[in-house]
Amino acid sequence: MTDAALLEAPRPAAELTRAGRVIAFAEKYCRVPDGALVGQPLRLAEFQKQFIRDIYDNPRGTRRAYLSMARKNGKTALIAVLLLAHVLGPEARVNAQIISGAMSRDQAALVFELARKMIFLEPRLAQRCRIVPSQKRIIGLLTRTEYHALSADAQTAHGLSPVLAILDEVGQVRGPTSPFVDAITTSQGAHASPLLIAISTSAPSDADMFSMWIDDAVRSNDAATVVHEYKADEGAELTDRAQWAKANPGLGLFRSEEDLTQQIERAQRLPALEATARNLLLNQRISLQHLFIAPSIWKENAGEPDLNVFRGAARVAVGLDLSARADLTAAVLAARDGDGNVHLLPFVFTPMVGLEERARRDRAPYPAFVQAGQMVAIESASIEYEQVCQYLTAKLEELKIEPALVAFDRWRIKAFRTAAANRGFAQASEWKEVGQGFRDMSPRLEAFEGLLLDRRIRHGGHPLLNMSAANAIAVQDPAGNRKLDKDLATLRIDPLVAAVMAAYEVSDGAAGAFDVGAWIA
Repeated sequence: MTDAALLEAPRPAAELTRAGRVIAFAEKYCRVPDGALVGQPLRLAEFQKQFIRDIYDNPRGTRRAYLSMARKNGKTALIAVLLLAHVLGPEARVNAQIISGAMSRDQAALVFELARKMIFLEPRLAQRCRIVPSQKRIIGLLTRTEYHALSADAQTAHGLSPVLAILDEVGQVRGPTSPFVDAITTSQGAHASPLLIAISTSAPSDADMFSMWIDDAVRSNDAATVVHEYKADEGAELTDRAQWAKANPGLGLFRSEEDLTQQIERAQRLPALEATARNLLLNQRISLQHLFIAPSIWKENAGEPDLNVFRGAARVAVGLDLSARADLTAAVLAARDGDGNVHLLPFVFTPMVGLEERARRDRAPYPAFVQAGQMVAIESASIEYEQVCQYLTAKLEELKIEPALVAFDRWRIKAFRTAAANRGFAQASEWKEVGQGFRDMSPRLEAFEGLLLDRRIRHGGHPLLNMSAANAIAVQDPAGNRKLDKDLATLRIDPLVAAVMAAYEVSDGAAGAFDVGAWIA
């Protein structure tokens, strides 16, 4: 008996094509792994069935297959179905090796978990395999077919020989090559008919690997390569619902039209999100590097901060972004009033020595800011944390403000905390480390952005906050998480980084829940 015998076709197996057997296996033995329909028989959408037909019923034989579409259209679940068809279904071959590859551990784990859930929900599959969660492996017992989920950051792609490799979200690879993907593709050379399947949202540019793969296949008209690309037309309006359907073949099935509408409307309100919306929601090739804050939205939040709010607030937070010795150090206070508005009070420090030179380098009028009292110049050639802490201690005592929390990036924080202890700054405060990567900054940017959209920030038009907001570049990972990138900013953004950290600690965003659904592409 072989795993293929699991397929009890509604008509003799000989009458079914390869694709027909894969589709029949998927709908008979695979179940919805989670969500409202969990446990119910899986029903493939027509666009998924056509992709399967074009792969497995190709008279010329398929060596490569590319499926590109907007996120949340069931890409990861389709990958799980295909790999199960090769491990436990009609495509299982004796001693074959199957792999799925993702660019991150989280995405690789997600593919494996979906496949495992499908197996657990169907006893006829569960009894014919062995699962090794610690290694993200599934072994078909009847054919000794072995599946392994790999990630680029694990560096485990060498030494393999997969007959089938399914790549998830390779659109995130920047540039024309990836050592991880190269290791997988070259490892298939021992097989007479290997198959590589790549399913992903579009890469941002024509020069990125996934775009180059698709364009080469289209130009060469390679009969052994299947290309299904769902994308909005170039120059399409964000609000054109017909274009939404072009990029989202699962719209109304896997893809919530209500959620898509809300995200598109949000991108319209906040122009800085347009690039993100076009890439992830309309599957267009467009850079994810864009201004974090639209100038018009920032100006609409320029109300004056009220010192009495800081004195009477239940919680005052300080965002602390330390600098290199000759750059800007920013400490921004945040407090929320009874109406939910977040007031910002920035203090920005720079060395007096070399001030004119840094002003020319950064193309910013630092001497004028110092003269107007909007920037504090330290009487030295570099930032002295003792002087910064002494100033902050005296100023907060003068204003009768007591911070409850200091949110900080750990870079140089040890030296700063020593100075804070010596000068009595925020001794009674909680100190909270905030990483500057996607994990920590994404929820903080989202909370800050929400406050801006609701016109609930009071920044007073402080020129250094204005400068930071006008130059802050937000970059995004494939899961939609964002962070501010100082290397891409044309001017200093330290005050805004400090403001984002502080505002989060006094806003509702600090209690926000993690959206698991955002990981399922």
